[in-house]
Amino acid sequence: MSNPGNIVGGYKANLNNANTSEESEQHSREVLDNEFNGGDAGQGSSGEKTPNVSQEAKDSAEARLEDM
Repeated sequence: MSNPGNIVGGYKANLNNANTSEESEQHSREVLDNEFNGGDAGQGSSGEKTPNVSQEAKDSAEARLEDM
């Protein structure tokens, strides 16, 4: 499977591209919101290893990663 972080990066790049159509931007927003929790894929796993992150945040990140 492709790296979710790379996929999210591609959709985010599309949103920041001045030459992208409104239809394409809307599609990217929908995919990020519906499939990647607004575009924070790949960010949850680092929080699991950071000592200053609450257990609630770690559990939330783990649940989001399992849903991918």
